Amino acid sequence: MECKAHPFNTLGDYKFACIFATYQGKWIFCKHKEKASREHPGGHIEEGETPLETAKRELFEETGAVDFEIEPLCDYWMRGKIKGKEISAHGQVFFATVHNLDKLPSHSEMERVDLFTHPPDNLTYANYTDEIFPIAQKKWERAK
Repeated sequence: MECKAHPFNTLGDYKFACIFATYQGKWIFCKHKEKASREHPGGHIEEGETPLETAKRELFEETGAVDFEIEPLCDYWMRGKIKGKEISAHGQVFFATVHNLDKLPSHSEMERVDLFTHPPDNLTYANYTDEIFPIAQKKWERAK
């Protein structure tokens, strides 16, 4: 997958919203029920949703986060295969500080939530994480 970061709210026609989130001084990564790899919370923007609404929904559905602060981080363009289908799309990335994690909702695609000091080696979307993580890391360092 190819990925390129852009300033927030500059690309338009967004298809995805993703979140780089922290909890208790660590990065949140999700373990999908059908994958051996880890990923950031995020997903498709549903009809009628804004990217921010999608980010909040996905953060809850994929991590169980019930109390958090969320803010814009950047836009991204990506191209690659998702679920075997070639795709080229724009997305928005948000940064979240989670204050309370509850149980994963029963309808969640995620098996569990893991906390890491640094991104794990086994990532679902490694190029995406490689491109966006330094931006999120800088935002986190400024917020401390």
